[in-house]
Amino acid sequence: MPVIAVDRIVARMSWLEPLGESAHHLVEKLLSSGGPRADAAKQLLNGVWLEHPLHPALTDIPIGAWSAAAILDLAGGAAGGDLGRGADLVLGIGCAGGVAAALSGVSDWQDRSGHERDLATAHGLLNSGALLLMSTSLALRLRGSRRPAVGLSLLGLGFATAGAYLGGDLVYRLGVQVSRNAFMAGPSKWREVAAENEVLEGSFIRKQVGSNRVLLTRRDGEICAASAVCSHAGGPLDELELEDGQLRCPWHGSRFTLGTGRVSHGPATVPIPVFETRVTEGKVEIRRPDL
Repeated sequence: MPVIAVDRIVARMSWLEPLGESAHHLVEKLLSSGGPRADAAKQLLNGVWLEHPLHPALTDIPIGAWSAAAILDLAGGAAGGDLGRGADLVLGIGCAGGVAAALSGVSDWQDRSGHERDLATAHGLLNSGALLLMSTSLALRLRGSRRPAVGLSLLGLGFATAGAYLGGDLVYRLGVQVSRNAFMAGPSKWREVAAENEVLEGSFIRKQVGSNRVLLTRRDGEICAASAVCSHAGGPLDELELEDGQLRCPWHGSRFTLGTGRVSHGPATVPIPVFETRVTEGKVEIRRPDL
């Protein structure tokens, strides 16, 4: 019931879609004008280097720090003293972490659309409100106005909690940032998938192997097999030609190295499965490599 209520509330916020579209165009313009440096920054914020989305790791910093600040305030820090100084310190750490989490969140949000983007926009607005409230609370504390500052930080924690709920909804119910190959292990034993003469140099064929959509191609005479599904949002990796040995997704521009499945360009962060190949009596067989 709460999930249905959230969907209904978001659906009634008709202003979320045009707001998201306007913000999307603005961020796209900034990325385009920023050139290679902006692209590199986006790869960093997506978490390509980490082979894991960066945003969820960063969100733990403000949530944890702000929760600790609330505990210290309620334990007596509202009156100042050592507890108050401790609350101020972790509140500041949370604000710094909140800025980093916001930047990584915008980087991920930029590649969403439809209902996912609307829900992510609401998630971002709640967390931005939390960051604003916490930053104002920190400024008031530094000026000595502790009691109103504590009230603002508690309100900010409420905003952050609501934002975290929507973030969990995006991941665990809608599958945002979940690898689209998570349940595609591939065959553990050699399995025939195609005739050898079907696999041509530089062109793809797609085969369904159990729950796996597998693409086959030849590169420099060698038969290669990999998942045909982009790990980021499920885009088809067999629609665009190979470019310097890279599989390219037509949806968001992610690129993967054919031989290893490693991400060479985001927004994807998780490698795609690749398979061992062999030819037996004119038939191509594949299996997943041993870990």
